[in-house]
Amino acid sequence: MKRISDQLAQRAEISAEKQLRSVPEDQLFDYAPRSEAAAERTGYSNYSYWGSTFRMFGKKRIALALLVVLVVLVTFTFIQPYLPGQYPATKIINHPITGKQMSNIGPATTTEIATAPEGTGLVVTPWQDEEWLAVSNVLATIPARKAITVTEHLDQWVKVDVDGKSGYVRNDFTTKLKMPDDPQNVPYESRSNFAIKLFSTPMDYTQGGNELFVRRDDVRVSGDGLTATTVRNASLRLLPTEAPFLFGTNNAGQDLWGMVWSGTRTSLFIGFVVALIEAAVGILVGVIWGYVRKVDRVMTEIYNVINNIPTTIVLILIAYVLRPGIFSLIFAMTLTGWVSMARFIRNQIVIIRDRDYNMASRCLGTGTLRIITRNLLPYLVSVIMLRMALAIPGAIGSEVFITYIGLGLPLSIPSLGNLITVGRKFVSTPQSYQLLFPTIVLSIVTVSFYIIGNSFADAADPRNHV
Repeated sequence: MKRISDQLAQRAEISAEKQLRSVPEDQLFDYAPRSEAAAERTGYSNYSYWGSTFRMFGKKRIALALLVVLVVLVTFTFIQPYLPGQYPATKIINHPITGKQMSNIGPATTTEIATAPEGTGLVVTPWQDEEWLAVSNVLATIPARKAITVTEHLDQWVKVDVDGKSGYVRNDFTTKLKMPDDPQNVPYESRSNFAIKLFSTPMDYTQGGNELFVRRDDVRVSGDGLTATTVRNASLRLLPTEAPFLFGTNNAGQDLWGMVWSGTRTSLFIGFVVALIEAAVGILVGVIWGYVRKVDRVMTEIYNVINNIPTTIVLILIAYVLRPGIFSLIFAMTLTGWVSMARFIRNQIVIIRDRDYNMASRCLGTGTLRIITRNLLPYLVSVIMLRMALAIPGAIGSEVFITYIGLGLPLSIPSLGNLITVGRKFVSTPQSYQLLFPTIVLSIVTVSFYIIGNSFADAADPRNHV
């Protein structure tokens, strides 16, 4: 039976083979569809180093908020000079009439000093301008010990007649008017031991003895052009402009608002340039020092020599020898600043230099430059970014220190160091704002770079990617 079944199976195979031979070859098989994209996906990962880095950084809300603040601050620093109503940073602002420097004027959001009610009489000061009129409410200056007749007592002010003129005089310790026992019982004669001013209204509209300014549309000028009367509530301004001194002015009469932002531009420029130069030189030297074994001993000795010289001494000597300026200060900072970066990179390279993938690359004959750029440097992105982020506030701090000891930038070049050095003299005076504002900007820049640098370094570490 088994033999019969084998014969039947053999006949079936022969019959099936004959049937297959009778079918055309292109009909025997169906080709499986092939897709390049599907084939690529079999060996593809959706992991992206930079995408994951930015996602991790976005989770750090404090760092992200400080990054926004820093971007806005830096952007505003560079566009500030082009905004309307800005005073040039280094320009000494003088009063147009008296020529006095507008020194130590406190921060304000407007140049308006007072509002003269409708009908207020003002004295016109000769000054040519189509839009603004220079005015004062000082009718005359009464000499010391001159007799005046008090016609009305208004507590801190008294109305008087003198030499045919009627006006108002202060009644306080600055004038020390001689008053009777009953000053309300007018008229009576009085006098002052000092020269005093006779005002057209019981208000002192002067600011440091300077004339104020009012728009011509707000007053009616008399025929002789010597007096004017307000036709509505008129704003009396410190200068013929509505541009205020937001941060006040310094003792030289310069706008501190413009000085702070100009100084921030200078300090940021120094910080970025120093950080880039230190990174470029430090990375180049550090990679060669760590990867090429033959130069390790020589570079170590050079490092020991340079590192044993205090950085502060180098900064002071270079700043003292060279002519003070931005580029001499950058040269002084970068002369030894690259050393710490080079040593740090060298130590990192030594750790990963002999790992399997680097040894395999050398065995395959890969060039040194390609190994450095493809195998070593990408591993150090996070630490390099951190070191650069910290180098920027470090350079700004060095600039502040050098300027503080008198060897930094000249006062003609605004910088945060210069502003803080000048402002510290007023720390216990009403002009302490001259130290406050540049210090706040410096603190924001320093803290922001530090926190952002640390956060980005953590986010760039592949071990933190999930």
